[in-house]
Parts: sequence; C-alpha cells; structure tokens
Amino acid sequence: MDAYEYSELLKSLTIKIENIKNIVKPNIIKSRLDEIDIMQQDSDFWNDVTNAGKISQEKTRLERMLSRYSNAQDAVDDANEYFELSKSEGDEDTLEMLYEDAENLKEKTEALEVQMMLSGENDTSNAIVSIHPGAGGTESQDWANMLYRMYLRWAERRGFKVESLDYQAGDEAGIKDVSFIIKGENAYGYLKVENGIHRLVRISPFDSNAKRHTSFSSVMVSPEIDDDIDIEIEDKDIRIDTYRASGAGGQHVNKTESAIRITHEETGIVVQCQNDRSQHKNKASAMKMLKSRLYEYEMAKKQAELDGIEKSEIGWGHQIRSYVLAPYQQVKDTRSNQPFSNVDGILDGDIDKVLEGVLIAQAK
Repeated sequence: MDAYEYSELLKSLTIKIENIKNIVKPNIIKSRLDEIDIMQQDSDFWNDVTNAGKISQEKTRLERMLSRYSNAQDAVDDANEYFELSKSEGDEDTLEMLYEDAENLKEKTEALEVQMMLSGENDTSNAIVSIHPGAGGTESQDWANMLYRMYLRWAERRGFKVESLDYQAGDEAGIKDVSFIIKGENAYGYLKVENGIHRLVRISPFDSNAKRHTSFSSVMVSPEIDDDIDIEIEDKDIRIDTYRASGAGGQHVNKTESAIRITHEETGIVVQCQNDRSQHKNKASAMKMLKSRLYEYEMAKKQAELDGIEKSEIGWGHQIRSYVLAPYQQVKDTRSNQPFSNVDGILDGDIDKVLEGVLIAQAK
C-alpha cells in the first residue's frame, strides 16, 4: 500500500463513519441513557421486575452500540491525524506502521457497519433453528447433521448457549430432524440470513463407487419472541399429535408418548418437541416454537407485500448457498456472490464472514 491508496481508504472510511453516525445518532443515545439513569435511581423502578429487566437490557445494548461507534470513529480520526502529521514530517516509519494496520482499521469499521445492520425489531433476540434433510436418505441426513454441527460450533465460538428442542437421529447416520434455540446477543440478527436451502456437493462417504453426490437440507430460523407479543392461536387452527420420543432420554421418555407435534392448518407450519420427559413441557415448548414461526411468517409476508413479491414466493424454498467439496473446494452464497475457499473452517463454525457478507449485500 502506498500513500495514495491509504489516503483513498481513509476517505472511504470517513464517509462510512459519517453514514453510520446518521444511523446511530449518538446524541440521541446519550440522551436516552441519561433518561434511563434517572429512572433507575427511582426506588419504585425496581418494583416492576419485568419492565426493569427490559430497560436494563436496553441500556446495555445502547451502551455497547455507543462504545463500538466511538471506538471506530476514534480509530479513523486518529489514523487521519497521524497520516497527515507523518506526511508533513516525512516520518516513513509511522507511515509504514499505518499502512500495515490499514486492514485492521477497515475490518473494525466494517464490523461496526454490520452491527448497525442488526437493528431490526427482533435482531437482538435468541434464534430458534430447525434443520430438515431433503430427499436422499442417509446422504441428506448426514448433510443435515453437518449443518447442525456448524451452527453449534458457531454458537460455541461466540460463547452463546444452545438449548435442544427436538432431535431425531437418522437410521444409519445423520439426523432426520433437529430444532434448537441459540441464545446470545444478536443471534437471530445474524442467523436470519440462513433461512433457505443449503446445497452440498461431495464424494459421498456412503457410496462404495466414490461417486459425487448433491444433497440438500433446509434451514429455518425464527426469533424467540417475548411472551408479551400477542399471537392468537385457536384450538381449531391447529392439530396436535403425540408420539413416543426417540433417542436418548431414559426409559420414561421412550416408553410414553411425551413427544408433541403441532401442525398449523392454514400455513402448514409444523413444529415438534421431544426434549423433555413431560408432555406438558414439550407442548409448551412446541407452542412457543409455533408462535415464533408464525410471527416470522407474518413479518415476511408484510415485507414481501412492501417489496411487491407475490405471496407464493414467500418462504425458505430457494437455494441460498452451495458448499462444494469436490472436485474443488468452495462455499458460495447466491445473495452476496462471495466465494470462500476455507470450507473446512466454515463447516467448523467459522461463518461470520459469510453471514456478514450477506447482511451487507442485502443492505445495499
């Protein structure tokens, strides 16, 4: 990198920071934080535990947003100042140091840009994820299990918690179905871009002739909605089936019909839960999943109407990403059109760059 390239980079980052400032509105955030501080000093504030918890969460979120913005802005301002000073004094050592740090400065600003994109109504929510293998038996079930592991490793990398809702092992390998909640800051905001069909191309480990196979699995992601969001589900709108749970869980789980499957007749949405020994608890968890899925469905429908998309196009039935392991190795998302060669790392949960690429592409 030379002086001209660095100067152009600083110009673009300065413009980006200014655009982000218009979104963040730091002065408004500071005013709101002052309001919250005054509210929290009132002894009656803590009597309403639910409201106090929500306000405290809002405070934490705003403080983090303001801190990230300030750090990025300071970094760009300092870089501009040091660059001009070093040029005027002919300080080649400092200039070289700035050039070497250019990529870090760019990444810090882009990371802030992504954070600002996670400002949707439910982006801060936990994410309910369901993975279903497509046609293809063992091959697709194994692919579904690979995706399941990828998301678990992603959650682990970020220090997020995972709660299992439903797990049905495949007959020979992989999984027939899995649903789980990933709990952490902006879990839904990041994972909402995973809604869709994921395609795998590889030499099948289950084919004695070592032929190349293509497998598909669907991923569905919805926000874990708050209990105070009113979604009315009448008994006549759903069908509830009970069945014997499979897999680990002890004799009681496997010998009683504790597992629950709920079908919403109008939309065709199906959720199921068999994680608990109690049928009552499984039903409560399944209803929570259904409410989240219906909320996501309605939000998608409203957005589609605004975007002028036909109702029939709404859903997750479109291929969004290909993972090619043979004859070459590449992961490519159809929305960002970005190719990635670190396939092993991505399948091991290193998917931040993939997710961020889609978020940025969609914002543009």
